[in-house]
Amino acid sequence: MKVTGNSRMQGLIPLLVLSTGLCFVAPAFAQVQRLYILDINNNRLITFVPSGMTVNATGINSSGQVAVWSNSKAYIIGPNGVGKTDLKTLGGGSSTTFGINDTGQVVGCSQTATGNLHAFITGPNGVGMTDLGTLGEQASYATSINNAGQVAGYTIKEYRHAFITGPNGAGMTHLGSLPDGLTTVAHDINDAGQVVGRGVRHAFITGPNGAGMTDLGTLGGDYSVAYGINDAGQVVGDSSTAAGYTHAFITGPNGRDMTDLGTLGGDYSIATDINAAGQVVGWSTMAAGDNHAFITGPNGTGMMDLNSLTWLPPGYVITGAISINNAGQVIVIANVPRPQAYMLIFAGLGLVGFLVWWQKSGSRI
Repeated sequence: MKVTGNSRMQGLIPLLVLSTGLCFVAPAFAQVQRLYILDINNNRLITFVPSGMTVNATGINSSGQVAVWSNSKAYIIGPNGVGKTDLKTLGGGSSTTFGINDTGQVVGCSQTATGNLHAFITGPNGVGMTDLGTLGEQASYATSINNAGQVAGYTIKEYRHAFITGPNGAGMTHLGSLPDGLTTVAHDINDAGQVVGRGVRHAFITGPNGAGMTDLGTLGGDYSVAYGINDAGQVVGDSSTAAGYTHAFITGPNGRDMTDLGTLGGDYSIATDINAAGQVVGWSTMAAGDNHAFITGPNGTGMMDLNSLTWLPPGYVITGAISINNAGQVIVIANVPRPQAYMLIFAGLGLVGFLVWWQKSGSRI
């Protein structure tokens, strides 16, 4: 069949429209990362980061208060993302948050007037900042706090040394170490004063009030790290497996019997936190290699993709989960389209829609 000029043009129009539409849509995939509170009870994303503010969130308590830091300043965000209070510093130019308890006491580290980094604790609702000291070492970091105000963290000299304090940050004490070396870092503490963290290669748990230190072992590989613990002593974190992958884990009460939580289809997963019901959050690679946040059922059963459980605006992908409270609120990291990308999406979809209409209508030039 002879191809006429008009026939050539008719064949080119769908391709030109589609390629032009994709040119509009493609830039929309340029994304930025934002933090949200995800309320899994009503599938609602709560914005708690003011526009234009880059924030690192480190914990959420049962009333929905969030400990955050941004541009070297520590803040506490009010319940459900309402209100922001600057926690100030210990006399220096910067401060960072790492944990929060249910009364709103925040812990972290701050520069002092002499420029050293010291662990701190605040009063309820982030009021006032107290220097916890360093036990004579070069620096200290407070990473977590329980509801009695006991603080866990670590000091630094030649090695990192995990510590615990008494109620309201009084009386810092080193926790000792595992047989694998001198370094220990504390990551979380429960209301009984059980501390979890890592040694040189293995995760550990202590007894109540930091007494004793037990190696949690691994999932068959050579290393493990513990990031969270609930009041039953269930511990979560990640470990290498016998096959050489890194998988999220949960233990039974008091750190017994480490169990592989699996993945969302990829090779890698990490568990970052656990609440009183044993719901675990974190993130995992998918079969395609991208990261998605997950949540489990009680006691770590049934890893689920948070993206499949939540209504999200177009283009949003929840890639990680940082912390979960007992009220079912999760701090999540979401990739979102840049604001200017929405107009490009609509323009691109309009052109693609025109292509569909053109083909169905049988229009000719």
